[in-house]
Amino acid sequence: MADATQIHHLSQPCIYGLSAPPNTEKKSRFMKWLSKIFKGSGGSGGGSSRSSSAGGRHPQFLEDENMVWRAPSRSLDDRPRASKDQEELDRALAFSLSDDLKRPGSCKRRTDNDENTAKGLQDSLHRPSYTPYMPSYPDYPPYDPVPFYPRGYRLCSGCNGEIGYGNYLGCMGTFFHPECFCCRSCSYPITEHEFSLSGKDPYHKTCFKELTHPKCEVCHQFIPTNTAGLIEYRCHPFWSQKYCPSHEHDQTARCCSCERLESWNTRYIALGDGRSLCLECMESAIMDTGDCQPLYHAIRDYYEGMNMRIDQQIPMLLVERQALNEAIVGEKNGFHHMPETRGLCLSEEQTVTSILRRPRIGGHRLVGMRTQPQKLTRRCEVTAILVLYGLPRLLTGAILAHELMHGWLRLKGYRNLSPEVEEGICQVLSYMWLESEVMPGFKNMASTSTASTSSFSTSKKGKTSDVEKKLGEFFLHQIAHDASPAYGGGFRSANAAVNKYGLRRTLDHIRLTGSFPI
Repeated sequence: MADATQIHHLSQPCIYGLSAPPNTEKKSRFMKWLSKIFKGSGGSGGGSSRSSSAGGRHPQFLEDENMVWRAPSRSLDDRPRASKDQEELDRALAFSLSDDLKRPGSCKRRTDNDENTAKGLQDSLHRPSYTPYMPSYPDYPPYDPVPFYPRGYRLCSGCNGEIGYGNYLGCMGTFFHPECFCCRSCSYPITEHEFSLSGKDPYHKTCFKELTHPKCEVCHQFIPTNTAGLIEYRCHPFWSQKYCPSHEHDQTARCCSCERLESWNTRYIALGDGRSLCLECMESAIMDTGDCQPLYHAIRDYYEGMNMRIDQQIPMLLVERQALNEAIVGEKNGFHHMPETRGLCLSEEQTVTSILRRPRIGGHRLVGMRTQPQKLTRRCEVTAILVLYGLPRLLTGAILAHELMHGWLRLKGYRNLSPEVEEGICQVLSYMWLESEVMPGFKNMASTSTASTSSFSTSKKGKTSDVEKKLGEFFLHQIAHDASPAYGGGFRSANAAVNKYGLRRTLDHIRLTGSFPI
């Protein structure tokens, strides 16, 4: 929202159209000034005559006062009559114009009435019917000299043309034709009684609100003010999605992958286990165990490329949310990310229901899913790796890289590690794999996009799309800014050690001390 010190809402800045004042209104100062000049001459033409004891001349009346001034025998000013008349009229016009500009108010309106009247009075001075008698007053009141401006001195600040005798607006210390006083946003003339001002730029109030007042990206309405009169909203730290605070509690769906709230003009896909998936994440989602096998083998190759080969054939299954939660309950060891775990490295024998055939989209939900129970037998320190189904390829791969590191540590004899150390180093491997996918060539790590060409996304596109790349950047942001002590704090400590000493030396130090090198 724009700074309050630079924004002014002005009430009734301009009134358009020609309107003559009613007879009951008081005369303007301009008209009163002219009436003082011509009162005497008008009275001599139509008023009753009164005798004077000296010369029988008509006495001259000054407005409504009971003072009588005898007409002098000759004028005290020998200048031509026309010159004096023009000077008096010019002074009256200049005085009126300067007085209008000093009058309080943001915008002023001028009509043709006053100038037409003045023009008519000026013309009457030159009519040949009679020559009005203009007396010289002995004690004429003094006044400050007023600068005289010619009629064409007003220039429109909108079109830079002369304003002339038509209507004009005096606003912000300058002048406008009414049709040239336009909104900075829509470029249409401002005809309302109120407008908004930002700096020196005028706006329609509605246009200014559209520009500055935030809109909710869920309901697409202006975000309301709170009880204190302030605009309060929520904003996602990565996507910058702004929304009303009420949508956090009104059952608005949130994507289980990218965390964005469902907009009212779009529909998310319901996965059937309480989760929802946005359409962008749905483009590269991996739905069954068969779809995930190429990605799984590509990540194993990634480990082998870093001299961290895993010789044992560890089963990998895609499972539903309920099956994963049941497996967590049966697992004796391990630390799990709350509020929801999306992957698990099993070390106990269990029977797990995996997804055998991918579901299809029916309306706004998935239908036709086939599952199969599978008994997992322990043959080594790692029984199987379970991953939640329905997640985008990059997120699924990051989970696999994390869980494979758990398996590698157990198979290589890393025992009794603290959650911060074990989860932290596993998050580092997940982060490194994501970097190799989102930024190929980063840290000289080979991208696995080529190796996983049969996965859902890369099999069709041949490379990481812009949408998928943005999702990968979000997953990197999630890992780096995780607030949990084990996953977030552990990652930041492990990543600092790997950046300083390298991955191999860090792993050797963990084996010897159970902690990160400082």
